[in-house]
This record gives sequence, C-alpha cells and structure tokens, in this order.
Amino acid sequence: MTVDHPSAPPGMPAHHESILLDEPSTADLRAKVTQAWREFARALADRLTGLPPGAHVALTLDPTASGTDDAVYSVSVDVGTDGRLAAQAVGNATLPQGYRLDRAAVADMVALGWSPPGVVEGSGDQFGLEYAAADASRLAALLSRTLRDIYGTPHPAFLVYLIEDADGEALPGEPLGTARSEFGLGREIGADLEKALATTGEAGADTEVLELAERVRTVVSTMLRSDSERLQVDSDGDINIRAGSAMVFVRVRDNPPLVDVFSPVLTEVEPTEQLYVKLSELTNRMPIGRLYCADDTVWASIPVFGRNFQPTHLMLAVQVMTGLADELDDRLHGEFGGKRFFGEGDKPGRRGEHRTGMYL
Repeated sequence: MTVDHPSAPPGMPAHHESILLDEPSTADLRAKVTQAWREFARALADRLTGLPPGAHVALTLDPTASGTDDAVYSVSVDVGTDGRLAAQAVGNATLPQGYRLDRAAVADMVALGWSPPGVVEGSGDQFGLEYAAADASRLAALLSRTLRDIYGTPHPAFLVYLIEDADGEALPGEPLGTARSEFGLGREIGADLEKALATTGEAGADTEVLELAERVRTVVSTMLRSDSERLQVDSDGDINIRAGSAMVFVRVRDNPPLVDVFSPVLTEVEPTEQLYVKLSELTNRMPIGRLYCADDTVWASIPVFGRNFQPTHLMLAVQVMTGLADELDDRLHGEFGGKRFFGEGDKPGRRGEHRTGMYL
C-alpha cells in the first residue's frame, strides 16, 4: 500500500456535496441501524420457528471486523426433541481480561432474562435460558438485544451466523438480515466463485491464465451477487463498494502485483498527536491491514498479494474492510471531527482551500 491514495479521485461530479446531502439513504444513519436490527430480529424469529429437533444456531460478533482480538462474544440456540429452544450466551469464564462483562453488564443480562452460568441445566460456564417454540419471536428479540446492548455489536453486519442440523449440515433458508452466514462465505459464494471462474477459463487451470484485474472483478462481483460489467468502477479503474456511511475501493496494481482494498475513512480531519496515537492503537489491534493519516485524510488499507492470487484472501479483505470502514468512520468522526464519505451534516472544509483528501 502506498500513500498515493489521496490522488485517486473516484470520479464523482463537482456537485457531489448536494447529491450526498439530498440522498434519502444517508439522512439518518442511526435510524438505519435500528431498522437493520429489527430486520435481523424478524428474520431470526422466522428461522427459529421452522427449525427441526437437533438443530443448532450460533451467532457470533466477528472479532476480525470488530477489533475485539481474542474475545469471542456469541450466543447459541439448540432445538430440543420436544421443540423447546435452549439458548446460551458467553460468560466471563471464556472471555480474556479486559473484555469481561462488568457487574452492570451481568445485571443487565439477568434483567433481560438470562440465568447466571451453571443455573440452567447444561449451560456450564455460560448464561442460559429456555423458551417454548411458540415464543421464538421473544427469544429472537432477547438475543438481538444481548448482542447489541450487552456485547456491543454496532450493526448486524458484524455478526456471523451458523445454522445446522443435528448432523452438522447447513440448513438452507433466508439470510438473517445483513448478518453473514458462515456457510455462505465458504460454500455458497465459494461455489458461485468456482462457477464464475470456470466460465472465464480459470477453473483447473494455472492461476495466471486470467489477468489479475479480471480475476479481481470476478471475485468482487460474485461477492456482491452482481455481474462484473455492472460493478461501479471509477476513472482510475478502482472498484467502488459502498459500506454504510463509508466507501471502499479495490485497486489492482501491476508492479509488484497487488490488490489494494482501502477506504478514506475520514477526510478534512486535523492531524493531531491524539489522532496518530489512536490510529496506532487501532492498527495494533487489527489482525490484518493498517490505519494511517495522509493529506488530512484517515485511510484504512488491507493489501492482498497478486502473485499466486488467492480469491479467498481478497474475499476476506473486502469483507473485513466493508465492516471496518463503516464502523470506524462513525467512531473516529465522533472523536476527531472531519467528514465521512456519506456523512450528512459533517463539518465543511476550509473555505478557499483545496484539499486533495476531499475529492469525496
């Protein structure tokens, strides 16, 4: 990753600010997040209602995207032979120091309806509760509130879920809102990707048969469930992917062969010692990629090697970046100001001064 990102305009017209401010989808990000949680809870309730005995559901806050390191916050549901729904939620016994629930959070868990670890039969060191199958809607709402309010999941898109039968096979069904299926990335998208690459002549052939740029377009379009011709590509050839209030770009470099997945997280931000310390701290917690400030813009970047290109590596980078950028721009904007890519009401730039970071 080089520091020439600020010189790469995505091709937006000069009147971009009025376009962004007038766009209804950017009017109220908080309302959008609330609506996403409602849709997730409804979808979860529908799935819980139709599960067969022996089925297992696991919902996990993705530690890669959320920056929770080794802390894994998760809830699970098992369907008994009588149809009852037995739920469990991670407790402090399996959480590392610094990520454990404090007394207030434990009290909130109990207030929501969870029994302390070990109280419900089979819960072990986890919180537990049981619901009748007819109360699937209530359970779905409780699980959603646990993930959002107790475990701090900022958006359902940060959740990874697994729904399988008694034999460990994936159970088909509608997606849980914007949450990501663990089987979906590894199997459904993987299968689609294999078919897409096969149509272009790559399956079973040398990885260099296709040009790197073409393979990248195939991977991204498969992830977005779109045709490669319909991808949003700017004048520099960067693929544009919107992620909430952020924008993610995918750029292919020739020398050395490299795929750069990056995002201008925050623009027109004042570089301060506090900002640099914060970016360093966040970068140290990221398993891949980095954050840095250049041209009054905070950038997030995840490079993927172009030699011996692995589609799954790019899939992971895009998946992580879309969740990371949408979360970080809100967090850093609240602390340091500046402008988000799709941020209504964010502070304007300085009058009479052109900022290369503000091509947004």
